[in-house]
Amino acid sequence: MGKDSGELKEYQPLLKDFKEPAQQIKVPSKSLLLAVWAAGIGGTFQCGYNTSIINAPTKAVQSFINQTWTERYNTEISSQVLTLLWSTIVSIFTLGGLVGASVGGTLAIRFGRKGTLLFNNTFALLAAFFMGLSYPSSTFELLIVGRFLTGVNAGIAICVQPMYIGEIAPRALRGAMAMGTSIFITGGILTGQVIGLNELLGKEEYWPILLSTVCIPAIMQLLTLPWFPESPRYLLIDRGDDVACKKALMWFHGPDKYHGEKEDIERERVSAGGIKPKKPWELFTDTSLRWQLLTLVVIHMSQQLNGINAIYFYADYVFTQAGIPAAKIPYATVGTGACECITALTCVSLELSINLHKIVYLRMHDTEHRNKANIITNINVLCAVGGVTNILTTELFTQTSRPAAYMIGGSINWIAFFFIGMIFPFIVNGLKQYCFLVFLVVCCLVATYIFFVVPETKNKTFLEIQSEFQSRKKLIAANGTEGPLLSTPI
Repeated sequence: MGKDSGELKEYQPLLKDFKEPAQQIKVPSKSLLLAVWAAGIGGTFQCGYNTSIINAPTKAVQSFINQTWTERYNTEISSQVLTLLWSTIVSIFTLGGLVGASVGGTLAIRFGRKGTLLFNNTFALLAAFFMGLSYPSSTFELLIVGRFLTGVNAGIAICVQPMYIGEIAPRALRGAMAMGTSIFITGGILTGQVIGLNELLGKEEYWPILLSTVCIPAIMQLLTLPWFPESPRYLLIDRGDDVACKKALMWFHGPDKYHGEKEDIERERVSAGGIKPKKPWELFTDTSLRWQLLTLVVIHMSQQLNGINAIYFYADYVFTQAGIPAAKIPYATVGTGACECITALTCVSLELSINLHKIVYLRMHDTEHRNKANIITNINVLCAVGGVTNILTTELFTQTSRPAAYMIGGSINWIAFFFIGMIFPFIVNGLKQYCFLVFLVVCCLVATYIFFVVPETKNKTFLEIQSEFQSRKKLIAANGTEGPLLSTPI
């Protein structure tokens, strides 16, 4: 009994919030869940939606471009110029995303997390206006402008929404709440694929309406998000507003459960010690953040280089090669979107269920139940991998570095997004049916890096996570070698 109790010391951080039976199960409050929904519907949902919505009206938009060109110049457009214009309309979305990610962190500091998300809807509304106006005005250039603005909207959303969710979620639920980002992205992709079917808005004459529907999620967020508070961490650490921070915490976590979160924020404010938010280039010169920054680069590159976006970019080609009839390809594409969305939803349910069972087993003092808890920990990691990238950025950096980290990560994300879209056709031509082996190699390398370098962040404060990375630096200085990053007591 004494031996087992001693060995359970490593699990004390997980057990400290479950001292009383009434506190054993931590579930998100209704206010917190609604805030996540309000942030996501006009945030990363838009990114997923605009990634897939452009596929359905391909032929209709190309016909419109050809017709407009003929009316202007009294000659049909060449196939090369048509391809160039269409490629520009599609790909300029990623350029807009890069711009949005580059300014998202700065906007989050100046206007707050919630304020930036609300302001970001301006780009979606303008995009809907320009793309809807392109047909009646016979100006295909407005489609380019509109797609660029949807990219800016998506870039800011991917940068700021996970930051907001990560800062409002309680420590024990950050992982589960982080999956909201993946759910909204995959839900947006699936919604765009469904809306683009011929039975709905996929008919040729409906394409201006289809592209203008990007205004709907923006309007929904403008109607719902203002009812929720700003990020408590932003209010206290960046604005020094203790009263507003306390009110926000009570709103999100309840009047009886916010005290622990308030203490964490207070400790982080003291640690910041009046330090101003860092600029992106300052992170590259800060040696104390070297491993966090390297991890940031690796996980954001892997998010785009794992092969999933190659499937979305070239779904027609992949399914045609698989022998699926052309008339059935749109439904097969919807199937891929549905699978990814269901996977994200399943991971959230599994993670919550797994954590509850893990808590029960950890409270048992026999070896058998402790081993079950260890197995559950490994399953938990597998379930969380899909949606962990964005929330991990929140966890790896403290308040003064976080906006700059999201700007760097977002920029890398969009550059890799563009890169995979450009290079995948050449991979296909060179490797044929073995083209996805490249992504397998990438995934294996990234998994190896995460196993040896990234510490467990679950149920730890941001300062504790930072301390774990600092322990690696001390270990290297003492041994002169770069061994794996081991968890050390705080």
